[in-house]
This record gives sequence, structure tokens and C-alpha cells, in this order.
Amino acid sequence: MHRRQVLKAGLGSVAMALTPLSWALPAREEAAWLFSAVDDPSGAHYIAGVALDGQTRFMIEVPERCHGGCLRPDSRQAVLFARRPGTRMYVIDGDSRQLAHTIAAGKGYHFYGHGVFDLSGRYLYVTANRLEDSAGLVRVYDAANAYAHVRDMPLDGIGPHELKLMPDGDTLVIGLGGIQTHPDYGRVKLNLDTMAPALMLLDRHSGEILARHEPSHHQLSCRHLDVAADGAVIAGYQFEGPEWEIHPLTCRLDSDGHFSELTLDDELTASLNHYTASVAFSRVSGNVLVTAPRGNRVLLLDAAQGTLVASLALPDAAGARCDGNGGFLVSSGQGGLYRVTPDLAMPELLASLELRWDNHLT
Repeated sequence: MHRRQVLKAGLGSVAMALTPLSWALPAREEAAWLFSAVDDPSGAHYIAGVALDGQTRFMIEVPERCHGGCLRPDSRQAVLFARRPGTRMYVIDGDSRQLAHTIAAGKGYHFYGHGVFDLSGRYLYVTANRLEDSAGLVRVYDAANAYAHVRDMPLDGIGPHELKLMPDGDTLVIGLGGIQTHPDYGRVKLNLDTMAPALMLLDRHSGEILARHEPSHHQLSCRHLDVAADGAVIAGYQFEGPEWEIHPLTCRLDSDGHFSELTLDDELTASLNHYTASVAFSRVSGNVLVTAPRGNRVLLLDAAQGTLVASLALPDAAGARCDGNGGFLVSSGQGGLYRVTPDLAMPELLASLELRWDNHLT
């Protein structure tokens, strides 16, 4: 059996950027299979469709490692974004299982690995960096016109990362990481002393910044987030300061606009090693799940109260999304795919793959 046949049989490395194709159908939350970025053991990069039992449905080789993905509403298209500081996004046709478009960031720009469509599926909003001045942007693309670039919306900050559309359909919520990078230096962080992260709200029509909420410490990089049906937001931090310091690693923006940070027990917070990866709200219960790969742990939180429901060990816990039944799907960097529910004492292993997942199950 050739190497690629082995990969197709076992799905060695699935990078943590998964988007269930079932989300192409409005209001359907159940994930029968997943759309993912994949790295094989040799380091080659792929986009793959993966069933929950680990069976690979299709694989498309791409030239760079990818990260987050999103589905286009009322369409069979999915978009996967290159990982920072990557320069491409890839549009996949879910019916033909082929690459439909490859969109370059353009000279002098790179992407941050995340994007989101408006409710109509026409406009795609992508976080990006303008290299000449490290300006953080939301770049707008017209999916109805072969994903032509339409305009840029400046964020008056550095390092925007994950963004989601709020329930009103008009507002984007954005995790502004505050970290300056440049492709000439790879993923080296160039401004740790002067970081200015924030959780932001942006009018997607006018580009007006509606709110900017700053973390309690300037080195708490706001990265990943999710939005509940009522408009509440939970976001995860990555602390870039001294190892011995302990700071909150999650924040909440209530549906009424009140911003706060969620404080957990110091011992538990320290065990997370300053790092959260993915955030996912349940669409059935009031719980939200946060993964902490460096702490080998997932946290279940009561989103309204900001309190801990459960802390479960899960090796290299990475991507997360709701399963539509009150639980969550969670990927592991060690190759496992798990189901986590509040009534389980430990995560349920659904599939064990030969390769590692990246950070997201969209």
C-alpha cells in the first residue's frame, strides 16, 4: 500500500480546523461528518472530509498548513484559511469534493486563519494583516463574484484572529490578539511588551468599531470565541507574560453588552499553562466548552453564571464544537476525536487517528 493510500485509510494528521458539512443546512447542528485541514506524517498539507468514525471521504493537497474554516450559507461551499502567516484561502465544492477557488491575500498581506460569512452567504469577512504597518484588518470578499476582494475595514489594532457574526446579522465580534508578526520572521512575536489586545464589535456594513473591551492584562491575547443564540460571547485568552503569573483565561460579553472575565481556581488556571484553544457554545444547554491543549484538559462552564461545571482530562485537547444533542465534539492533537457531555465522567473516544488535529472544529 502506497503512503497516500495509507493516509486515506487511516487519516494520519488532521489539523484542528474542522467544519461539519451538515452546517450548510440552516438550523441543522448534528455533525455526521467533518470537513478538515490535514497534515500527514511527512508534513504535507491537505484538506479532507472526515466521518466521525475516522473514515476519510476525500483529500485535497494544499501548499500550506490551514487553520479555521467556515461554510457558506445556502451553498455547498466551504472555505478553509491558511494558518498565520499564510497567504491563501481555499474554497471547496462539497458536492464535487474539489477545490473551486484559491484566493490569495495579495502582496503585502497575510491571513490569520479565520473568516465568517454574512447570513446571505454573499460576503465573506476575513481577518488579515497589512505588513507595511502591521495594521489589523477585516477584508471583505464577494462570494457571488468569484470571491473578489471588495474592501478593507481597519480595526485600529494588531493581530485580529477569530471572528463570528452576531445574531443580529449586522455585527462582527472579533478577538484582537494584539501580537505583531511578519512573514520574514515566521511566527515570532515581535511586540510582547506593547501588546494591546481586545474583544471588539464591528459594524460589518460601515466598518464602525462599536465596542472595544480590553483584558485585565495587556499580555492576555484574545484569540478564539463563540457566540450564543442570545448574543452572549465567550472568548479565550493566551497569556504571553511571565510563566509564574496567573491570570483569567476566559472572558464574557453578556447579551446586554457587559464585559467581564471568568475567574477559576488558581490551581486549575495554572494547570492550563496560559493557553486556551477553542470555544464552543452548546445549542441545547447553557454550557460552553473551552479546550486547553497545553493543560491536556477541557473545561465545561455555565455560560450565564461563569462558573465551572466540569474539568476533564483530554490529551492535547484542541478543536471543539457542539454536537447538536447537548454535548460537544472535541479533537485531540494526538489523533483522537471525542464526545464530551456534562453527564460523562470522562470524554468518550469516537475515533483514533494516526495524525494530529489542529485547533478548530467549526
